[in-house]
Amino acid sequence: MEYIKATGKDSEQIYKIVQDTVRTVYPKYYPKEVVDFFCALHNRENIAKDIASQNAGILSDNHQIVGTGCHDGNHITRVYVLPEFQGKGYGSYIMQCLENEIKKRYATALLDASLPASCLYEHRGYRTQKHERYPVENGVILVYEVMEKQL
Repeated sequence: MEYIKATGKDSEQIYKIVQDTVRTVYPKYYPKEVVDFFCALHNRENIAKDIASQNAGILSDNHQIVGTGCHDGNHITRVYVLPEFQGKGYGSYIMQCLENEIKKRYATALLDASLPASCLYEHRGYRTQKHERYPVENGVILVYEVMEKQL
């Protein structure tokens, strides 16, 4: 397993990982409007910006990219593992790499937890600081948790 900084050549693969994961996993937890919101949020342009800022990474195993992670300062902003590789420790490995990078400059890590990922974060020591509600479209409300961990 190897987690490295993403480069421009990884942009399309990261986009595919995020889109595939959101479209496969999120409908089990969220209505279509929320799924569409996440797909739009993690668009090619935003992924390219994160790569350019050198805050995005990719996780590969046996020469296959299986997941991605990103942070902005001490805020973890994107952790996704392809559905067929979930439950095998890849997400935890990405989180550890992000936390190691963040703790070089910060005492805490923050993240906005989607419903599918909140248990992973709790097991890693994150604690909910507040519950948030964000209106998307058609009167649908995205509910998520803002979580924090002392590093």
